[in-house]
Amino acid sequence: MDRMGASRPSPSTHTDSVRAAIEALSVSTELVEEELKPYLDTVLTVAIERKKGIAEQVADSGILPVLAQILRRKSTLTTPTVRLVAELARDPPVKEQCFDTGIVSALVTLLLNQDQDLLLHVSQAIARICYDSNLQQERFLRLGAVPRLASVLLQHSGNEALRSSCLLALCNLSNMGEEDGSMLAWDEGAHFSEGERVFRGTSRYSFGFSSAVTVVRLKQTNGQYSVTVEVLQRCSTLLWGASNRRQAGHRLPNLTHLGSCPKLYKVIKCSVKNIPRNRSLRATVFHTLL
Repeated sequence: MDRMGASRPSPSTHTDSVRAAIEALSVSTELVEEELKPYLDTVLTVAIERKKGIAEQVADSGILPVLAQILRRKSTLTTPTVRLVAELARDPPVKEQCFDTGIVSALVTLLLNQDQDLLLHVSQAIARICYDSNLQQERFLRLGAVPRLASVLLQHSGNEALRSSCLLALCNLSNMGEEDGSMLAWDEGAHFSEGERVFRGTSRYSFGFSSAVTVVRLKQTNGQYSVTVEVLQRCSTLLWGASNRRQAGHRLPNLTHLGSCPKLYKVIKCSVKNIPRNRSLRATVFHTLL
């Protein structure tokens, strides 16, 4: 028993190694790959495990400018550094400093890279940094993140993980996405004009009477990209049945009890706001029901 306990590092030893790694990165003046890699690996491992307080440690240590400097150089450290940024970007202490430390501009530049594994972590980092933050969204927009994300998406649409990550980043840039997008399953839908691509994101798990559908439309014209993001509501077969009974001359069931269900009420209310100018059959059914 004592031998097993002796072979396992104690929490204090683990904390000391992380602190030492962060300190070594913070005082680094020359980016020597062989010297920095073990320190980056140590911090990355802790970030992936979501250890409490790691984001605050990194934000307070002053190593974010060092990470930005690594991102600007082509080296074997680029991918693990991007992955570290993507993991840390979930937390406000790091997210709030990404622009001033140069990480945001470095990430946008890396979107020109052709390494799909690197691009996956870059798009994840962008999605997490700009999630639910109008300020960060505006910064990425000014730096031209949207056309570069659109280009990556169209070039690598066969890579399901990268496609999903780019679509989530575009949704978050429009302030209509989710923090990690793990609940959405994306597929490519039909398009109605030349140069247009349509992607639909549906919830992997649907509950209640309706579910949201996120529609991302990309259109390329003369080298320019336009991106439209819509969140629409899809009704269940119960509501479709109610509509059919009404069309057949039967009275609709009394839906006054829905007022006691705030979630459903919000869904129906939002569906009115999202009726497009040229209404589809589905949108028309929603309008009729209301």
